[in-house]
Amino acid sequence: MARTASPAPNARTRAVAYVRVSTDKQAEHGVSLDAQRAKLEAYASLYDVDLVAVEVDAGVSAKTLDRPALDRALGMLRAGKADAILVVKLDRLTRSVRDLGDLVERYFASGRWALLSVGEQIDTRTAAGRLVLNVLASVAQWEREATGERTSAALAHMRAQREYTGGEAPYGWRVAADGVHVEADPGEQGVIAAVAELRAAGMSLRAIAAALHERGMLPRSGRRWHAETVKALTLAQVA
Repeated sequence: MARTASPAPNARTRAVAYVRVSTDKQAEHGVSLDAQRAKLEAYASLYDVDLVAVEVDAGVSAKTLDRPALDRALGMLRAGKADAILVVKLDRLTRSVRDLGDLVERYFASGRWALLSVGEQIDTRTAAGRLVLNVLASVAQWEREATGERTSAALAHMRAQREYTGGEAPYGWRVAADGVHVEADPGEQGVIAAVAELRAAGMSLRAIAAALHERGMLPRSGRRWHAETVKALTLAQVA
């Protein structure tokens, strides 16, 4: 797929200004819509930037990237109507390190489009700006991995305490009446015991599946056991 060439170094940059203010920030000094617009216009005049549009999300939180004006601004980049997004501060785009990292990876890391921020003095048209961008992307990646590690550790602890972690309970267990813990399911525990017994007797996975069916021991789906589902069950018990 053909890529749009980046603007020549000396060409004026077409930027779409993005302005956002949450409800509780409407009157805050320096963050109001008028204050943001004035700063962006002054920056554009000073740094040879042509403002092709000003997109405004008024009274909108930065908790998600799903915002009408932000969608329109990013759409202008994709449509070739703008070369950059200009903001007063990065927190106007998002307050989430993860979301900022996603924006960097999707739109600005390749150098096809630029990110300009007045407050942080970020201009990814320059080598220094791209360096800052790389640091931001690295921090975002670290935050994602750290969050994943914390989540995995928390879930492992909950499982060790037999606490319900959401979704379907592992085979052999069911959600207790308190909705917080899991408890052994007698019927499924019986299937697990039968599988262990047949496996110890040297039977193949396919033979075990057939034996379970003959005994009327059906999986949760109510259908038939197969070699792969029996294998998954045995591996799950080992894990």
